[in-house]
Amino acid sequence: MTYVVPVPTPPSLPTSGGALFPVRRVFCVGRNYGDHAREMGADPNREPPFFFTKPADAVFAPQPASGDAGPAVPYPPQTADLHHEVELVVALGRGGTAVDPADALDMVWGYGVGVDLTRRDLQSEAKNLRRPWDLAKGFDLSGPCSPLRPASEVEHPDRGRIWLGVDGVIRQEGDLGDQIWTVPEIIAHLSRSVALSAGDLVFTGTPAGVGALTRGDMVTAGIDGVAELSFTIE
Repeated sequence: MTYVVPVPTPPSLPTSGGALFPVRRVFCVGRNYGDHAREMGADPNREPPFFFTKPADAVFAPQPASGDAGPAVPYPPQTADLHHEVELVVALGRGGTAVDPADALDMVWGYGVGVDLTRRDLQSEAKNLRRPWDLAKGFDLSGPCSPLRPASEVEHPDRGRIWLGVDGVIRQEGDLGDQIWTVPEIIAHLSRSVALSAGDLVFTGTPAGVGALTRGDMVTAGIDGVAELSFTIE
């Protein structure tokens, strides 16, 4: 087959075993922690979860910059209010439709920790105008993520500290057990809207404490027993 333009490199994330995990699609759950829902002005009840997406190539593992600067993430254009949202990332090893929650974890290959970077000013404007959030959430390099670890290493975490700090100061801290919708429930709900496939990622929501980042900020994030991630905003 001949293509009319160069074929892009397939998006992928490193894994703890050294191989690459191919990223097919990226789904994100909105307001899945009660305290975060409240800080965003919403009611944290168990209404059906809602989802938004990021482009597959928005998710990446930050790589070291020049010298000793460490991994770097560029401050994006068209915003003056870039926010951090730390999340458990679920990597699917196989797909399905209309999945029963009892069977959902059989689809999971592994887990990581990611940060849903958000152009909050663009999101707020979109909400006020009743427009989509796409450019607030799906911009270039908006999903820094740790290397993924297989479920055979970390099992299926449903409890554990999730946290994010900036320049050594903790800003977000919660527990996976505080999620309104569990991972099996999220997968089951999503599989009723789309046919899930191997390579799909799910960002499962963030606890309270989201806030602004500026150039030079050092971000560290983690989920106890799963993974950690660090990068600098440049």
